[in-house]
Amino acid sequence: MRYSYINNLECPKCSKQYSAEEIQQLCSCGSPLLARYDLQSLKNDIHKEDLQSRENSLWRYHEVLPVLNEKNVKTLGEGMTPLLALERAGEELQLYKLYLKDEGLVPTGSFKARGAAVGVSKAMELGVKELAMPTNGNAGAAWSLYSAKAGIRAHVVMPLDAPEITRKEVSISGGELYLVDGVISDAGKITAQLIKENGYFDASTLKEPYRIEGKKTMGYEIAEQFGWELPDVILYPTGGGVGLIGIYKAFLEMQELGWINGPFPRLVAVQAEGCAPIVKAYVEGKKESDFWDNSETKAFGINVPKALGDFLVLEAIYETKGCAIAVSEEEITNAQQFIAKSEGQFICPEGAATVAAADKLRESGWIGTEERVVCLNTGVGIKYPDTVDYKARYMEKIHR
Repeated sequence: MRYSYINNLECPKCSKQYSAEEIQQLCSCGSPLLARYDLQSLKNDIHKEDLQSRENSLWRYHEVLPVLNEKNVKTLGEGMTPLLALERAGEELQLYKLYLKDEGLVPTGSFKARGAAVGVSKAMELGVKELAMPTNGNAGAAWSLYSAKAGIRAHVVMPLDAPEITRKEVSISGGELYLVDGVISDAGKITAQLIKENGYFDASTLKEPYRIEGKKTMGYEIAEQFGWELPDVILYPTGGGVGLIGIYKAFLEMQELGWINGPFPRLVAVQAEGCAPIVKAYVEGKKESDFWDNSETKAFGINVPKALGDFLVLEAIYETKGCAIAVSEEEITNAQQFIAKSEGQFICPEGAATVAAADKLRESGWIGTEERVVCLNTGVGIKYPDTVDYKARYMEKIHR
């Protein structure tokens, strides 16, 4: 049996195919490339029950990941995060089957570790020595740390407003950090210049094909954790949208493998009102989004004015009969406090946005009270200390 059943890379727009054994970036038509696997052979070689004895990391699904040789896997134990029932919160929100997939409990403190683990491992296998990428913080931190483990030099460009801890993660891992007074699209322009001048591998979102493969393992895990019976709704905080695209890709693969049956969960792209290009495109029935001017939100990870893979995000929403919804800054703050007080979980603002969205969709009747609903928390709240206020009483020392 092969460690990976990857066949090739394919363009979802023009169907042009590329080798997965050479360095690839975008298709010649400008579209991201997607990894394709020999699922028919895999279907005959293993069964979903075979997974039960494997390690509790995303590499338990290595046959549908792109790394050909197990020796090239660089792992920090990422994946298989808890799927937790939010009983008290669900009772108050009248969502009686509400769950949280907690991605804060992975190396580097965010779901970005999944994409970094697979992307960096494949980059090393292909001989990459230096890479560059723009980031809102967490992705750059994760790619820098995994690159350090793989012996790859990382060059990371992030906005000045990115969470401070993510700058320190890049710096302490030996990555080269560049700061720009702007948003991630401005960071992207500087990254492109660095790549042009120095020939670095472009690890920008969806400009390399393998980050999505790490992210899709969230879909495999959700299916396995529910005993291969899928939930009704999955809400995902959407900036670049790689996680949502990946989850949908995972369901398509599992369907072809015969591991799941029935309808897919309705996928919900959750954005902030201050940066909601996908929501606007969805409301207008478009297949692609427009650039969102003057974007701003405390949920920094979803502050993406224009996603390269927006057409793939919208396709996943439309094909699963899902939707896109925006929430306010106040709703994000209230949801973050609500989950901490009701469940004892300090989730990130992006994760809180999904809880706020679930509440709004239940109130509108789009989500039923008895439907099984999964909110994705994409990072740990302590990475965003400046987004939370606190109250304390000052006490005088007691002198004896």
